[in-house]
Amino acid sequence: MRKAKQFVLLLFVCMFAVGMYAADNPNMGTWKLNEAKSKFPAGATKNNTVVYSADGDNIKVTTDGVDGKNQPVKTEWVGKFDGKDYPVTGGENGAMRSYKVVNERKMDMTTKVGDKVTNHGTIEVAKDGKSRTVDIEFTNADGKKMKNKAVYDKE
Repeated sequence: MRKAKQFVLLLFVCMFAVGMYAADNPNMGTWKLNEAKSKFPAGATKNNTVVYSADGDNIKVTTDGVDGKNQPVKTEWVGKFDGKDYPVTGGENGAMRSYKVVNERKMDMTTKVGDKVTNHGTIEVAKDGKSRTVDIEFTNADGKKMKNKAVYDKE
């Protein structure tokens, strides 16, 4: 019985810690794309809205935008900001994404399909917490290395 109580207490402490981290993380909330400040090469996907929310002891990242052919695309990722790969739904089949905290305002992000990295970049929240910049490097369908810069305003 004592082990069961210890386990429940440990589980509660872990969930509380993740909840506190999520509440303190400046990425949490809803972000809208500021197209005037962003730069996308032709054919790049644009996430018009990105939402970071707590999902139990995980973080959920939901994107809503358009692909390079202006077709709607919505993705969802649930995991931890621990640098490990977690599945992405709604994107490429078999896609995995990882987020890794660099400091209190910056994260690295990598998306893979199988063992192949399809994009990599950084996400940095401004000191005032009102905007964030996402710099992504990717390879387009023709094999050409590309970069985009997306600037988001917090809602």
